[in-house]
Amino acid sequence: MNASTEWEELVSAALVGTDRRPVPGESAPEIELLERAAVHTLRMRAGQRLGGGDPLSVAPSEEQPVVSRAAADRLSRILSGERPRLLAEWLETAAGRGYRVSPHLLPELLDQGARDRSIRPHLGVLAGNRGRWLAGLNPAWDFLREEVTAGAATGSDDAREIWEFGTSGDRRAHLSALRAADPAGARRLLAATWEKEAPDDRAAFLEVLAARLSPEDEPFLEAALDDRRREVRHQAADLLTRLPDSHLGRRMAERVTRYLTVEAGNIQVVPPVACDAAMERDGIRAKPPRGTGERGWWLQQAVARTPLGVWTRLLGRPPAELVRMKIDDWGREVMAGWVRAAVLQGDPEWARELFSWDPLADLLAALPPAEQESVAAGFVRRHGLDGQLIMVLGGAAAPWGPNLARAVLQKILEVSGTQPWNLGELTRLAGERIDPALYGVAERLSLEPPIQEVAALLRFRDDMLKELS
Repeated sequence: MNASTEWEELVSAALVGTDRRPVPGESAPEIELLERAAVHTLRMRAGQRLGGGDPLSVAPSEEQPVVSRAAADRLSRILSGERPRLLAEWLETAAGRGYRVSPHLLPELLDQGARDRSIRPHLGVLAGNRGRWLAGLNPAWDFLREEVTAGAATGSDDAREIWEFGTSGDRRAHLSALRAADPAGARRLLAATWEKEAPDDRAAFLEVLAARLSPEDEPFLEAALDDRRREVRHQAADLLTRLPDSHLGRRMAERVTRYLTVEAGNIQVVPPVACDAAMERDGIRAKPPRGTGERGWWLQQAVARTPLGVWTRLLGRPPAELVRMKIDDWGREVMAGWVRAAVLQGDPEWARELFSWDPLADLLAALPPAEQESVAAGFVRRHGLDGQLIMVLGGAAAPWGPNLARAVLQKILEVSGTQPWNLGELTRLAGERIDPALYGVAERLSLEPPIQEVAALLRFRDDMLKELS
């Protein structure tokens, strides 16, 4: 009896039952059936003949240093489930220092990269030549072949060759490095190949121009407003919004002059009644999200893309007064537009005033780093533990220094006596964002388990970073 016939008979017996179709043997019929099925399955898996094919090419030699044995062991522990949220920090740190990972960890890391796009740029550096060789053998890992390589990340490879023949990641890295050193040169390089670039690359390259943005970039960005790809048009509009005296800013100022006025001490609002082609070209999306009215949606976007300096001239009040004035109708849309404008334009004065009105993580991120920590620490001391506190802390730039660290640790200590079940996310966030060198501060503060949990996580990160130094 061949294997296929035997398997079909076993399946048939299983379907109708061994009472109606007994399987002869030394054991009870049902046990005999299961044992034969198990043996048959093992035979099928182990007994396949190898297919023909050409020998694989040899993986190229490596040029980067491999991480230390201790660092590789810690990465293996993280991948196995110990402190898994620290994976991104491990990868970012190791890639930033030009290391590659141990070959035996590559398959698991590449599988992670296939599921998580956010870690792919780091994998491009860490995988080394062997990782790219592996990626060529497995379509699921093919993403790696578009990420930045170590040579481009460090600027050691030939610049001309990178721009002409490099991966998308290599070309972005090269353009970023050139933009930092020679902003006009980077813009000219991009303009020379702009029409030949793929749509996804055009949008990604425009993001690079956010660094050292200046009025000299305006003609190029203004032309990009007519691009075929919506993401490119909106990226160009975002950058033009950051240029206070751009033509786009003036067009927006002219529009909002018709929408907002001050009468009897209140802000009066008449939102647009239509979204014409000119408004769409300037980055205003015509179709609102589900549940949002069209006029309010257009108003909010127009306010967001108007230079913030316009409002003091138009409404005759400084930001501190404007955010507290009564707005007759459409107030929610106007405030949302100002919040978006403060974030988009990185205006600390408006961000500071708006944060006092509505503490949002995005507004905190628009403040200078030193002020972020001070404002966040004050908010932690005044505010109870809830979702908003977690969101605001998520916007504070890491690593947190002593001021914010002490405020958060004290909050954990306070809450541990009343709502210990509610501390999970705050303790994890503290352990992941506080400067790990401050683990001693947590260790000495209290023996309460949540504080010691933070201290243990900080010590884990401190050891991790030292292994990657």
